[in-house]
Amino acid sequence: MNVRFRNRVDAGWQLAGELSEYKGRENVVVLALPRGGVVPGAVIARELNVPLDVIMVKKIGHPGNSEYAIGAVSMKGRVLESDAGVGKDYIEKKTKEIRDLLNVRYRKYFGDKEPVAVKDKTVIVVDDGIATGRTIKAALQLLEDERPDKIIVAVPVGPTRTIRELEPFVDKIICLGIYSDLYAIGVYYDDFSQVSDEEVKDILTDTNKVFSFD
Repeated sequence: MNVRFRNRVDAGWQLAGELSEYKGRENVVVLALPRGGVVPGAVIARELNVPLDVIMVKKIGHPGNSEYAIGAVSMKGRVLESDAGVGKDYIEKKTKEIRDLLNVRYRKYFGDKEPVAVKDKTVIVVDDGIATGRTIKAALQLLEDERPDKIIVAVPVGPTRTIRELEPFVDKIICLGIYSDLYAIGVYYDDFSQVSDEEVKDILTDTNKVFSFD
């Protein structure tokens, strides 16, 4: 599959075309991974006429090597590698630090609004592409604890191996370009410039003007 995207908006339009069966349905929500996933996520949410929220996840780094992930934390949950071999005190301390940071970022995006409840809903998880897949895998594992009815992943591009690894965690994966040799998401975009927190906030506000978060 040889795919090409002008920018993240174009990627969102192409993904939305594959998700038309969910248009206007009740109990459907789009969860985007910030920051890059919010742009295509907003396009999808607007086209399907469903609410847009973000899923906040950050890895827990090993005390001896911060780049080596031993788990991940969301605003509500935590997932750990079974062989992390790290003391409980360190894990609890990092969990609190990360959760506090995630809450600060969420408030920057949404103010006082509470995250949308996903229990018994169809959740469409969106990012602007998958490389290693560690972040989205952790997000899916943590999302399961909130008991959605269905989980769908929608991404423009991803590596074959990672897509297969994600399959047990979801009901459906929509990936427009699956490559065995994918090494950089940006090569499939004409414009893959960074997205700022300010842009994310504006996009979320504009997209959700017609929705409540009940």
